[in-house]
Amino acid sequence: MSEMKSGLKISFPVAADAATSGAERADWPDIVQQLGAEIAGPLSSALERIQNLIVTGQIDRQSLRALRESVAHAREAGMVGQQLARLASGRLQQSRERLHLTQMLRSVLTHRAREAQARGIQIRQAFKPAEVMGDGSLLFALLNALVDWALASTHSPIEMRVEFTSRPIHARLTCRFAHRAIDMLDEQPLDVSTAGLNSLTWCLVERTALTMGLSPSREVEGGITTFSVEFPSTISSENDTLDAGFDVDQDFERSINAKPLAGSHLLIIASRRELRMQVQDAVRHMGLIIDQVGSMDEAIAFCQDGLPHGIVFESSLRGASFDALFDELRNEVANFSFVEIHKDGRTTQLSSASADGLAHVDASALDDSLPAIVQFELTKDF
Repeated sequence: MSEMKSGLKISFPVAADAATSGAERADWPDIVQQLGAEIAGPLSSALERIQNLIVTGQIDRQSLRALRESVAHAREAGMVGQQLARLASGRLQQSRERLHLTQMLRSVLTHRAREAQARGIQIRQAFKPAEVMGDGSLLFALLNALVDWALASTHSPIEMRVEFTSRPIHARLTCRFAHRAIDMLDEQPLDVSTAGLNSLTWCLVERTALTMGLSPSREVEGGITTFSVEFPSTISSENDTLDAGFDVDQDFERSINAKPLAGSHLLIIASRRELRMQVQDAVRHMGLIIDQVGSMDEAIAFCQDGLPHGIVFESSLRGASFDALFDELRNEVANFSFVEIHKDGRTTQLSSASADGLAHVDASALDDSLPAIVQFELTKDF
């Protein structure tokens, strides 16, 4: 964990080299301790409210909302912990792929737009087109973790930039925001106002970048936080060659990570709990964040405050509510992923091969076919 020091300007550069992975360099005992604290704290608060409910037999709306938030915070900490455990395992085999950093970041921000709007947070974008070499799933995880951390920490609009350094030519991603309210800049001690920046989500940002062989930097000046990371394996936009000397024409292998989609969010919509659990069991090994609802109206309400990365739904629920959700999400995210579950023995189809633009899988083939379908649908824009 980065140590906080007094002063007006604090920098948090974290060195990384090709010979040592981020997982090996990380201070994992401290992270495990923090994980325990971020799970136990909210659960203790939730338990207290449950005990009060048992005693009184009633709970008001405010307490119910607080109970739900406590459980949600503990759940989020647990899911971040799962992703950190994946990085610490030492079993990751990273692919070397040509990735469009700018397009991937725009895609992530498009998916997170509703969440930012629900929190009243504006994300300002200033992007130059940039391509880099790296592992697609890890870059996707890094960008999502960065957005998670910024949304949870900011008291201002968030500024996101993709630009280039001069010599050598490296793509540089920058995220800048005020971590405390402007009217409290002179009132709150520096160590108190920056304490929230060292959350478990920050650990995930830092460790993911390190695992990719990058050197993340975090600078705090007054009430402003600036995160930046450079990509040494940048493909120059001018001459389309790699600054770091890699051969673009090499036949790079696709990612073979044990959990290539870890951190992606899947919503399951099915009226029967049995089917919801069957779908969840089929994709459990993929490291996805999974939520379940029992109707399309519940799904519409679920998506109001933020979008999942994909939806798996029961075909019997198709109707006016589904059409409204489909049109709304596809208008917002052009290639949003939908997977429809049938019971009529229909052939498994990818969205790219179906007439309606949906992926299809028969309920009898969930265990065998659904993981591959979900993997294709959620990674088709990488």
